[in-house]
Amino acid sequence: MVHNTEKGVVGSTAPRVKLNKLKADGLEAINLNAAGIDIGSGFHYVAVPQGRDTDSIREFGSFTEDLQALVIWLKKCQIDTVAMESTGVYWIPLYEMLESARIEVLLVNARQIKNVSGRKTDVEDCQWIQRLHTCGLLQGAFRPDAKICELRGYLRQRGILIKSAGTHIQHMQKALSLMNLQLTNVISDITGETGMRIIRAIIGGERDPGKLAGLRDPRCKNSIEVIRKSLMGHYKPEQVFALKQAVEL
Repeated sequence: MVHNTEKGVVGSTAPRVKLNKLKADGLEAINLNAAGIDIGSGFHYVAVPQGRDTDSIREFGSFTEDLQALVIWLKKCQIDTVAMESTGVYWIPLYEMLESARIEVLLVNARQIKNVSGRKTDVEDCQWIQRLHTCGLLQGAFRPDAKICELRGYLRQRGILIKSAGTHIQHMQKALSLMNLQLTNVISDITGETGMRIIRAIIGGERDPGKLAGLRDPRCKNSIEVIRKSLMGHYKPEQVFALKQAVEL
């Protein structure tokens, strides 16, 4: 079967191009087996060179089986290099799947694509990316190997948890202040040994300042008497509840 294209009549299953030079939009084609992918949250649009299949542009969903079908189609079309925009985090699953299939992937900044002049308004985004990549006009961003990406994921999660912990400590301090418990003024860190012993006792129902102060760690700078005075406040059920939640979080 044959069909018309912009360049003429070609077969629907054209063999891999072996010419040393090929003109595309007036420029020399560097990557003859290049594809372009427009990444979206629910759908990905993929463009391959004309003549590799009946349709040179196809739409795929974002489910895993859709991504697998996308990779199989690229293999069928003899694609060995792909360019796509780094849109949010939606590109990551597809990037990893293409990488596993040994297809070279260029992760391109959207600004770089927009800065290249000459695009016609009727050209699909994926087709425009494919044309630029074919002509060697795109430069991929740095992407570390899998082990570094794994380590980076753990470090980012650690950073998120540390930041969240800091916010919850502030909530603990606020709940104590609203009950006029001046614990933050007599110990350097309310999340240390002395502070957490006292706070957990308060959450557990203890209200006697003397007993609470008796939980002081021997290394604490201030005396039991000073700590006792700081714990003579107005215990409010709603603030004790807020304190309990902040400690748990």
